[in-house]
Amino acid sequence: MRTAVISGGAGGLGRALAERLQARGYRTILLDLNVDGLDETACQLPIACDLTDPEQLAAAKGLILRDCPSIDLVIYNAGITQIGAFSDMQESTHRKVFEVNYFSATALASALLQPVRAAGGTHLAISSVAGFAPLFHRTSYAASKHALEGFFKSLRSEEAPHGVRCQIAAPSFVATNVGNAQLRADGTSRPGAAPDGVDYMTAEQAADAIVRGLDRRAPLIPVGRVALLAWWINSLSPRLFQHLMERNIRDA
Repeated sequence: MRTAVISGGAGGLGRALAERLQARGYRTILLDLNVDGLDETACQLPIACDLTDPEQLAAAKGLILRDCPSIDLVIYNAGITQIGAFSDMQESTHRKVFEVNYFSATALASALLQPVRAAGGTHLAISSVAGFAPLFHRTSYAASKHALEGFFKSLRSEEAPHGVRCQIAAPSFVATNVGNAQLRADGTSRPGAAPDGVDYMTAEQAADAIVRGLDRRAPLIPVGRVALLAWWINSLSPRLFQHLMERNIRDA
């Protein structure tokens, strides 16, 4: 049985990805802050873990490797968003977004580097359109996703000699927490809750597109129509993309 580790596994997209992988014969290990409501079964192991806490990550690694010395797939899905002007943002907010979106992913990648090499497996980072293009009122979020993409694109070259792939999925707006943002005083909130989104897709639709991209071994997987258009427009004319993005998002 192949093994997949999914961070943010209790969220909407994490669960949708787990369901599709389980249908393909994977055992999925789901890491999240709160795994209440996730059953442990023969093909699913939920583990409560704050990936920004080194001790909790080490404990989770021990549980994973106890039964799974090799890992076929790691999906870096855990994340938070930030909505608001940079001029109103505290430095601690900027750092918190990076701790969750970037540093927790690199810490997990480090922890599971050897098991993924043992399987000749895949690292799959869940980025965003904001990982390759600007997004209004998302300075910290966009910066963290740009950093995430830079890391895994660079890691790709290092891990290729070990038979390991690094892929990046870039969804546009996935409606996983609309109406349940749990907005905090520092401006951070759960992903998938943005009120200014364009052409929302469901977690199930996004998961289907991501799995298809995995099958194609695509280095970058634009997830959804908006993401694909954004990638092409931003590649051809960053100025035009900035104008269109501001027109659609600024006044939403």
